[in-house]
Amino acid sequence: MGKVTADIRVADEVWIAMALLHREHPRSADFSLKEIETRLVREGLTDKRPGVYPHLSVHCVANRPPDRGRYRMLFETAPSRRRLFRSGDPYHPRREGGKILPERDEIPAKYHSLLDWYQRDYASAASTDPLLALAARHRDVWKGVDPDDYVKQLREGFE
Repeated sequence: MGKVTADIRVADEVWIAMALLHREHPRSADFSLKEIETRLVREGLTDKRPGVYPHLSVHCVANRPPDRGRYRMLFETAPSRRRLFRSGDPYHPRREGGKILPERDEIPAKYHSLLDWYQRDYASAASTDPLLALAARHRDVWKGVDPDDYVKQLREGFE
Protein backbone atom coordinates (compact mmCIF):
# COMPACT_ATOMS: atom_id res chain seq x y z
CA MET A 1 0.00 0.00 0.00
CA GLY A 2 1.38 3.44 -0.88
CA LYS A 3 2.05 6.22 1.56
CA VAL A 4 -0.83 8.62 2.15
CA THR A 5 0.72 10.79 4.87
CA ALA A 6 1.43 13.94 2.88
CA ASP A 7 -1.90 15.65 3.49
CA ILE A 8 -3.10 13.94 6.67
CA ARG A 9 -2.49 15.27 10.17
CA VAL A 10 -0.73 12.83 12.50
CA ALA A 11 -3.72 12.86 14.86
CA ASP A 12 -6.00 11.85 11.99
CA GLU A 13 -3.60 9.06 10.99
CA VAL A 14 -3.71 7.74 14.54
CA TRP A 15 -7.52 7.86 14.60
CA ILE A 16 -7.74 6.03 11.25
CA ALA A 17 -5.41 3.26 12.46
CA MET A 18 -7.44 2.87 15.68
CA ALA A 19 -10.73 2.76 13.78
CA LEU A 20 -9.32 0.13 11.42
CA LEU A 21 -8.17 -1.98 14.37
CA HIS A 22 -11.56 -1.73 16.08
CA ARG A 23 -13.38 -2.67 12.89
CA GLU A 24 -11.02 -5.57 12.16
CA HIS A 25 -11.10 -6.85 15.77
CA PRO A 26 -14.55 -5.98 17.14
CA ARG A 27 -14.13 -8.22 20.20
CA SER A 28 -10.98 -6.40 21.34
CA ALA A 29 -11.71 -3.68 23.85
CA ASP A 30 -8.40 -1.89 23.38
CA PHE A 31 -4.98 -2.12 21.74
CA SER A 32 -1.37 -1.67 22.77
CA LEU A 33 0.63 1.28 21.49
CA LYS A 34 2.74 -1.18 19.51
CA GLU A 35 -0.33 -2.70 17.84
CA ILE A 36 -1.54 0.75 16.84
CA GLU A 37 1.85 1.75 15.49
CA THR A 38 2.10 -1.52 13.55
CA ARG A 39 -1.32 -0.86 12.01
CA LEU A 40 -0.23 2.65 11.03
CA VAL A 41 2.78 1.21 9.22
CA ARG A 42 0.80 -1.58 7.57
CA GLU A 43 -1.74 0.91 6.23
CA GLY A 44 1.03 3.18 4.97
CA LEU A 45 -0.17 5.97 7.22
CA THR A 46 3.20 6.79 8.72
CA ASP A 47 6.66 7.31 7.45
CA LYS A 48 8.00 6.89 11.01
CA ARG A 49 7.91 10.64 11.61
CA PRO A 50 8.74 11.53 15.20
CA GLY A 51 5.27 12.91 16.03
CA VAL A 52 3.49 9.57 15.90
CA TYR A 53 4.46 8.25 19.35
CA PRO A 54 3.64 11.50 21.21
CA HIS A 55 0.21 11.49 19.56
CA LEU A 56 -0.38 7.88 20.62
CA SER A 57 0.83 8.41 24.16
CA VAL A 58 -0.37 11.93 25.04
CA HIS A 59 -1.60 14.36 22.37
CA CYS A 60 -4.69 12.36 21.31
CA VAL A 61 -5.52 10.79 24.69
CA ALA A 62 -8.64 12.32 26.20
CA ASN A 63 -8.12 11.26 29.80
CA ARG A 64 -4.54 12.50 30.09
CA PRO A 65 -3.54 16.10 30.77
CA PRO A 66 -2.98 17.88 27.45
CA ASP A 67 0.51 18.73 26.37
CA ARG A 68 0.06 20.63 23.12
CA GLY A 69 -3.19 19.59 21.50
CA ARG A 70 -6.57 19.13 23.12
CA TYR A 71 -7.59 16.14 21.01
CA ARG A 72 -10.05 13.61 22.46
CA MET A 73 -9.56 10.90 19.85
CA LEU A 74 -8.23 8.10 22.08
CA PHE A 75 -9.00 6.84 25.55
CA GLU A 76 -6.39 5.29 27.84
CA THR A 77 -7.83 2.07 29.30
CA ALA A 78 -4.60 1.02 31.05
CA PRO A 79 -0.94 2.03 30.79
CA SER A 80 0.10 1.75 27.11
CA ARG A 81 -3.42 0.61 26.09
CA ARG A 82 -5.83 2.68 24.00
CA ARG A 83 -9.23 2.59 22.36
CA LEU A 84 -11.23 5.16 20.44
CA PHE A 85 -12.84 7.90 22.51
CA ARG A 86 -16.63 7.79 22.86
CA SER A 87 -18.97 10.57 23.85
CA GLY A 88 -19.60 10.12 27.55
CA ASP A 89 -16.05 8.98 28.33
CA PRO A 90 -14.36 10.97 31.07
CA TYR A 91 -11.70 13.35 29.82
CA HIS A 92 -9.31 15.92 31.21
CA PRO A 93 -11.14 19.24 31.71
CA ARG A 94 -8.58 21.17 29.61
CA ARG A 95 -9.52 18.98 26.63
CA GLU A 96 -13.09 20.32 26.60
CA GLY A 97 -14.13 21.01 23.01
CA GLY A 98 -11.18 19.07 21.58
CA LYS A 99 -11.38 17.28 18.25
CA ILE A 100 -12.84 13.75 18.48
CA LEU A 101 -13.01 12.77 14.80
CA PRO A 102 -11.12 13.69 11.65
CA GLU A 103 -12.93 16.08 9.34
CA ARG A 104 -14.30 14.20 6.33
CA ASP A 105 -12.66 16.60 3.88
CA GLU A 106 -9.26 16.26 5.58
CA ILE A 107 -8.81 12.51 5.05
CA PRO A 108 -8.73 10.41 1.87
CA ALA A 109 -12.13 9.29 0.58
CA LYS A 110 -11.28 5.62 1.14
CA TYR A 111 -11.47 6.27 4.91
CA HIS A 112 -14.83 8.09 4.91
CA SER A 113 -16.60 4.81 5.68
CA LEU A 114 -14.70 4.72 8.99
CA LEU A 115 -16.38 7.98 10.03
CA ASP A 116 -19.78 6.49 9.16
CA TRP A 117 -18.96 3.27 11.04
CA TYR A 118 -17.83 5.26 14.10
CA GLN A 119 -21.04 7.33 14.23
CA ARG A 120 -23.38 4.44 13.45
CA ASP A 121 -21.82 1.50 15.32
CA TYR A 122 -18.97 2.42 17.63
CA ALA A 123 -19.97 5.69 19.30
CA SER A 124 -23.56 4.57 19.82
CA ALA A 125 -22.36 1.48 21.69
CA ALA A 126 -21.03 3.64 24.50
CA SER A 127 -22.32 2.85 27.93
CA THR A 128 -22.38 6.00 29.95
CA ASP A 129 -22.47 5.69 33.69
CA PRO A 130 -22.70 9.29 34.87
CA LEU A 131 -21.22 8.51 38.28
CA LEU A 132 -18.18 6.78 36.80
CA ALA A 133 -17.72 9.59 34.30
CA LEU A 134 -17.90 12.18 37.08
CA ALA A 135 -15.52 10.23 39.32
CA ALA A 136 -12.96 9.75 36.57
CA ARG A 137 -13.18 13.33 35.39
CA HIS A 138 -12.48 14.70 38.86
CA ARG A 139 -10.09 12.03 40.11
CA ASP A 140 -7.39 14.61 40.84
CA VAL A 141 -9.60 16.35 43.42
CA TRP A 142 -8.44 13.92 46.12
CA LYS A 143 -4.73 14.00 45.29
CA GLY A 144 -2.72 14.84 48.37
CA VAL A 145 -5.61 14.20 50.78
CA ASP A 146 -4.95 11.55 53.39
CA PRO A 147 -8.15 9.49 53.74
CA ASP A 148 -7.68 8.82 57.45
CA ASP A 149 -7.19 12.51 58.23
CA TYR A 150 -10.22 13.38 56.12
CA VAL A 151 -12.45 10.90 57.97
CA LYS A 152 -11.15 12.16 61.35
CA GLN A 153 -12.01 15.71 60.28
CA LEU A 154 -15.54 14.64 59.27
CA ARG A 155 -16.07 12.88 62.60
CA GLU A 156 -15.03 15.86 64.71
CA GLY A 157 -18.00 17.05 66.71
CA PHE A 158 -19.89 13.79 66.39
CA GLU A 159 -20.16 11.68 69.50
